[in-house]
Amino acid sequence: MSASPLALLWRHHKERRSKCSLEPLVGRPGLEFRTWRPGTAIDGEGALLLEVDAPVLSLADRDLPLLVLDSTWRLLPAMRASVTGVPVCRSLPADLATAYPRRSKLEPDPDAGLASVEALYAALRILGRRDDDLLAAYHWRDAFLASCAAAGL
Repeated sequence: MSASPLALLWRHHKERRSKCSLEPLVGRPGLEFRTWRPGTAIDGEGALLLEVDAPVLSLADRDLPLLVLDSTWRLLPAMRASVTGVPVCRSLPADLATAYPRRSKLEPDPDAGLASVEALYAALRILGRRDDDLLAAYHWRDAFLASCAAAGL
């Protein structure tokens, strides 16, 4: 990682950038993007890694670097398996709902799954780094902010 980024975002090489919710954030200071391909190791030692069934993220985690894996749910297991070291696994609050209209034709997405920009925004907000500009180009911004409010964020 470069000098203290807010988040290190690893994007699966098959992720369609035209549909990627994080694409408008490329080049933004504090966010470091990398491309993952099979065989690539992701150093997760001591980093916060968002996972659906982990303990809930809290402000107490604020001093750890945030690691985000950006992929479809179907391709995520291979990416997750490439994480080395011992990450600190955390989840987002279960009552936080996505605003993204998911339409997977291959297999259902987890109920607690969020679009990557939603997960990034919510994690940083919980960690005391709220920045509504992260959602500036997100089509479902207002609906997701309403979901955050309903979840008590």
